[in-house]
Amino acid sequence: MEPVSLVIPTFEEAASIGAVLREIPQSYRADLIVADGGSTDGTQAIARAAGARVIEAGRGYGRACAMGAAAAHPDSSVIVFMDGDGADRGDLIGTIAGPVLRGSHDLVLASRTRGEREPGSMLWHQVAAGRIAGFGMGLLTGVHYSDMCAFRAIRREALQALEMREMTYGWNIEMQMRAATARLRILEIPMPYRCRAGGRSKVAGSLRGTVRAGGRIVATFCRVGALGR
Repeated sequence: MEPVSLVIPTFEEAASIGAVLREIPQSYRADLIVADGGSTDGTQAIARAAGARVIEAGRGYGRACAMGAAAAHPDSSVIVFMDGDGADRGDLIGTIAGPVLRGSHDLVLASRTRGEREPGSMLWHQVAAGRIAGFGMGLLTGVHYSDMCAFRAIRREALQALEMREMTYGWNIEMQMRAATARLRILEIPMPYRCRAGGRSKVAGSLRGTVRAGGRIVATFCRVGALGR
């Protein structure tokens, strides 16, 4: 088994979480963590039945990621994050975790915008947001990203050193900005991306969700960019 902990934040993902967990290759199944935000649709029971540890994370995407990482097995040297909606290719986790496990990189990110996407898997404004954010981060840090995809692997010690603060949807952009400033060895890999397996996206599924998440991402960019914290 690889020394990897996989963290999956969830909220009402009963339609997809079982298949997401079953898709993970056996060599990466030693520590599957579902950080749940209070689902009432059976997500937790399905996740446990599929072999995951479930922790109660409370609301907030970043909070779930942080609590999941804190709960990782002591022997895990790499933390992988991915969504629980079935859009990320869990069977390709080795492509994301491999460079970190081999020691060539500290942070590896999946790029949906550079990879092959199923029709309808990303809306135009999601693609644009990733590219605009990447351009902005490039101006500030010199590191150019093409996406803010949830599917990523990071060396555990590197994550701890970043001292992440954002507990909402700004978690991903904060990690990328802090990683660039810290001069981590960063790699973006084009990855295939699917339509979600079921349910409705909490971000792209409604105008309210899109505006709320976008506001947190912009606020995080401004805070980290201006204050460095």
